[in-house]
Formats: sequence, C-alpha cells, structure tokens
Amino acid sequence: MRRMSTLLVLLVTCLAWPEQATHKLVTFDVPHAGKGAGQGTVGGGIVTNGSIVGNYTDTNNVSHGYLRAPDGSFTKFDFPNSHGTFPVGMNSALAISGYFSDANGVFHGFQRSASGQFVQFDAPDAGKASGQGTVAENINTAGEVAGYYCDSNGAFHGFLRTPGGQITEFDAPGAGQGPGLGTMPTTFSGLTDAGAITGNYTDSEFTTHGFLRSPDGEITTIDPPGSIFTFVFSMNANNIVVGSYLNLNGNGNGFSRSSDGTFTIFEAPNAAVTAPTNINATGEIVGSYDQAPEFTGGFARRLNGKIFEFSVPAASQGTFPYANNASGEISGTYVDAQGANHGFAVQ
Repeated sequence: MRRMSTLLVLLVTCLAWPEQATHKLVTFDVPHAGKGAGQGTVGGGIVTNGSIVGNYTDTNNVSHGYLRAPDGSFTKFDFPNSHGTFPVGMNSALAISGYFSDANGVFHGFQRSASGQFVQFDAPDAGKASGQGTVAENINTAGEVAGYYCDSNGAFHGFLRTPGGQITEFDAPGAGQGPGLGTMPTTFSGLTDAGAITGNYTDSEFTTHGFLRSPDGEITTIDPPGSIFTFVFSMNANNIVVGSYLNLNGNGNGFSRSSDGTFTIFEAPNAAVTAPTNINATGEIVGSYDQAPEFTGGFARRLNGKIFEFSVPAASQGTFPYANNASGEISGTYVDAQGANHGFAVQ
C-alpha cells in the first residue's frame, strides 16, 4: 500500500445547481490506472467528509482498491495475495467493506480498518468454485457488514455480519433457489446504522423485486404499482428506499418509497429510463438517465422534486453518478470515447 499525493485532474468546471451555490466538478484518475476499454478508475461511494472509495483496473486488467481523501490524494490497496480487490462500502470512520478474488476465482469478503488492517470472512454456506463465494457490500458505523453469497448451486443469499464476526444468512420470501436466482442486498448504502437492509431478489419466474429487511429480520417486498421488474439501489436512515422499475409499457421510471410504504414516481425530463442510485440523509437523490438514441447523463433530484441534469464534458459514453453525501457532494464514474472509466466528484 502506498500513499499517493498527486491528483491527476483532467477537468475542472463549474455547475449551476438550482437553488444552490455553485458546485465544482472535478474528474480524477488513480495513478497507474489503465486507459483501455473497461479499464480505468471507477468512482464509488462518498461519505460525510468527502472521502471516496472505489476500485481501478490496471493495464493488466487487474482490479485494485483506492481511497481518495478530500484533498484529492490517494491511498491504493489490495487484499494480501489477492487476484483482484473490489472495495464497495465505507462508513464515516473510513472502515471499508468489499471482496477479493483468490487464485481460483473464488470471492471472499473483507473488512479494512481506517489504519489499513484487513479481516477476511466467508458466509458459512458460500460456494467454493470459481465465480462463487462471499461479496461484502455495506458497512455501517457500528461495523456491521451486509452483502450476499453465491452457493454451490449458483444461487444468491443475503447475509449480515456483526462486528464480532457472527454471520446471519437470510433469504427474501419468494426468492428463487436456482442458478442466478436469489437474494442480493444492494451496494454501498443498503444497510442503515439501525441494521435495516434493502436490496433485490429474483423469484423462480426470473422476476426481480425489491425488499426491505427490518433489524428484527422481518422482510417486506417492494414493488411500485404497475411494476413488472423492480430494482432497489439505496436507502437512508429514515428507511426511504429508492430505485427504478419497468412498467408494462417498457418504460423505466425512478421511485422512492417512504417508511409508511408510500411510493413517489419520477423521471428525468425526456428520459427513456431513470435510474436512481443513491439517497442521502436529507432525502436528495442522484442517479443516471438514458435518452435515446445513445446518451446517458447524470441527475440530482432536490427535496422539492426538481431534477437537475448534468454530464461530464469528456463523457462520450456516459456519466454515472453513484452516491451523494449529506452535504450534497456527489461521486461517480464517466466513460470516455475509448470505453475507459474515470472518476468524478461534484464538490
């Protein structure tokens, strides 16, 4: 692990956010990230102080983890002896959860402390063949970790790990048990400090639904009215869940679901598909939208329901916001003309 103090800034510009002060858009690449298609820097989750966690792929197509500090400096890291490291979650104390691939292509969960110490763990019933194993996705302030595992039959199941290392496995009622089916908590912001978990499950008919698991283990299915496929992406401390769904007309709309079960449906202007990816503590939402024929941009939805659309100027193949913190800062990824990934932050 090396501390990198040089930020490679490709672009700095300003955005006029509605009813907000001017924000600065900064793009970045982790040093030694590849520049080919599918390589580069993926901008992941952002926490309260503006730190960003993510992964980058080098010229050998190997994935590594990074932590970007608010001043733009990088800490790069790999799980020891791994063949690919994929950080996913981070809490305000900068403890990180994620997974790595071993020499046989099996996935294992890990937790990394703010000081750089790793702990490996595996769900008891995780499969041990290539492409199977344990994927850790979320970590809350108490150090609980939520994620999923793939069993020996190729089915997915959720889990919650306590700070002491006890793992509880669970399935959403109605989740399929065959290959490619099952229960999968969502990434980065799918676990609250109170222990509620959100995510998706796929039933035996290959239909995807959202779910919300309360701290006591009760699971509620989430499907907006008229949905034929539901995809949940995020939840905040007030148990407001956001995601997208497909209706019978084939349109993809965004939604939020309040703690009392009330749905609010929304879409970016002129969008064919609106896909929210995160809701922050105040209730503001970010995500991406598709506009025919081949344009993907980012959006931010304010508390008053107004939607602001934006894109990184160098994003020939799309701008993909991933997360937003309580201060309104946004992290994400854009894809250039060569298909390489680059991180960005709206500060």
